[in-house]
Amino acid sequence: MNKNYARADIQAIAGYVPGEQLSGTVIKLNTNENPYPPSPRVGEAARAFDWESLRLYPDPTALPLRECASRIYGLPRECILCGNGSDDLLTIALRTFVAAGEGFAYPEPSYSLYPVLAQLQGARRHPIALDGDFQLPDDVLRQAGEARLLMLARPNAPTGNSFPKEAIRRLCREFPGVVWIDEAYADFAEDNCLDLVGEFPNVVVSRTFSKSYSLAGLRLGLAFGDAALIAEMNKLKDSYNTDRFAQAMGVAALEDQEYLERSVARVKETRRRTAQALERQGATVLPSQTNFLLVHPARRPARDLFLALRQEGFLVRHFSLPRVEEFLRVSIGTEEQMELFLEAMGRLDR
Repeated sequence: MNKNYARADIQAIAGYVPGEQLSGTVIKLNTNENPYPPSPRVGEAARAFDWESLRLYPDPTALPLRECASRIYGLPRECILCGNGSDDLLTIALRTFVAAGEGFAYPEPSYSLYPVLAQLQGARRHPIALDGDFQLPDDVLRQAGEARLLMLARPNAPTGNSFPKEAIRRLCREFPGVVWIDEAYADFAEDNCLDLVGEFPNVVVSRTFSKSYSLAGLRLGLAFGDAALIAEMNKLKDSYNTDRFAQAMGVAALEDQEYLERSVARVKETRRRTAQALERQGATVLPSQTNFLLVHPARRPARDLFLALRQEGFLVRHFSLPRVEEFLRVSIGTEEQMELFLEAMGRLDR
């Protein structure tokens, strides 16, 4: 029998389970990727990229990317931190603000990486039970307890809904620790909380290039916060956590906001049509401000339908978690992909 050399607490962790990646002919609606390509400017930047420069380390502060983000989002570059995807930034947050044994609060159900990060850090978990409409409860602060960090996905995953901004503002004002607002899907929503960064010194807002910018394969994210908070997080990040190529492509993507708006609008329109069609079929669809839908099938158990769809080449997401186990999470694909999906749902959800 082979000896396990890992720490005992690591052996006890199941780890985060990402959506499956299959080869072959499938319609992939399980990982919330954008169905449309990145901005053509990204392609132009990639073709013009000096591959010989890869012998050199990247800028450890990602200064050109932060300066570009500063122009786009209207915050000083000292208030911006770049990460290897927003998941990297979430890890940095736990390492910066929560010592082993201290509290970390997050809604439940929400992004399933949060409890894994808590376990890796040895933090005490304070899951905050969302109410029957998957909204924040009135006693958020009580449930958060003595947590030093409160992390909120807004819009929330996997439910797709958003929390009222005034409720978030009140939390930022009253919570004694750091409030981290994970805005991976903010570009698909009606509003965002970026302005709260300038209003409160304890607020950090994170964004990703994976969803609206169509750069999931690149791994790039941004965190916005008070300069003092960003300075502390800089101490914890890997020295070169974003590479030269990713930094250059990130600048190209940010500089084409017109393309971003068109891409987001296409996804939102397809989201609307798909939700209406599913409801006509008898399914229950939660209101979404993301690039996915949480769908309660009309007749068939969610797990069975997930497997039946998979058999026919449609990958969606099923979570064996309390309160969402009877739902399927369906990423928004192209109009053609969603038409095929709807036809399959009409046949299989019986």
